[in-house]
Amino acid sequence: MSLPDARAALDSYDLDVASIDALAAGSVNSNFSVRTGSGQRFFLRVYEEQGFAGAAVELAMIRELAQRGVPTPPPRARRDGSFVGEHRGKPIGVHAWVDGASLGFRSLEPQIVRRVGRALGRVHRCSPLATPIPAGRFGVDGLRERLERVERTDASYAAVTRRIRERLDHYLGSAPNGLPSGLIHGDLFRDNVLWALPSAPGSGAGTAPPELVALLDFESASAGVFVYDLMVCVHAWCYSDRFDVALVRAMIEGYREERPLTPAELAALVPQGALAALRFATTRLTDFSLRAPPGQAPARDYRRFLARLDALEAGLLSPIIEEGAS
Repeated sequence: MSLPDARAALDSYDLDVASIDALAAGSVNSNFSVRTGSGQRFFLRVYEEQGFAGAAVELAMIRELAQRGVPTPPPRARRDGSFVGEHRGKPIGVHAWVDGASLGFRSLEPQIVRRVGRALGRVHRCSPLATPIPAGRFGVDGLRERLERVERTDASYAAVTRRIRERLDHYLGSAPNGLPSGLIHGDLFRDNVLWALPSAPGSGAGTAPPELVALLDFESASAGVFVYDLMVCVHAWCYSDRFDVALVRAMIEGYREERPLTPAELAALVPQGALAALRFATTRLTDFSLRAPPGQAPARDYRRFLARLDALEAGLLSPIIEEGAS
């Protein structure tokens, strides 16, 4: 987006745009850092796939979550009170900039992961008070369509898609009805959480752990099963080349501090975690493996989520679940 484009698009937000810079973060939407003449900084998103109605629902939901104590930057309103602007026929949203950093896996420790679990629990606890949101595009029908696309495009993945489809059928066929559901984030990976890092050594600030300052990117938010969303976080925050049991325990404990889990939900953690692993294995195939240039490895590897599935099916998290049920 050029500077004149940004000035035109953000005029209805009463922002005097002085500069705009593209951000590398994000694989679907186009994201920008905007500075005004007075030095204020804002985050600008151009929704590349979401329509205007979907963007309006998302931004209203983010505003409601922020009002109820979820650490996420609310959208900025336009002069007419709406939140969705327009740039070249596509919806846009604007948020105040939040300074913070994402954490690498090596920086994680139980007290940090516990805070993520607690923040996710607060999102779910606010669900009854938020604007209803529809089911997302990563439901089972969407996943099956993606698997069919993989098979049409590259037959070398036939064994992989066959396995994913078989395991989807297995877990969907045995899934209980009536698990607590509502608004889920769906994609709370490490790059979607910002932290205020402790000051450098010698500053007198001590060695306090990072403070969670923002949950970001609700673009994949949808109606869904709460423990499915919890297990997405377990996959994202508690696995490197294997599950870190201490981190898994901290994630679940932090979540339960904000929102208790029912016995049925505890029993569903592994099967819902399997469905989450299958979801991300499938989207890694379509979004990365099929798009990788010839001779180059994909930026994100579907096999890492099949490895998570293997670990779940081997019972590696069963002791933690049994602890929670006792």
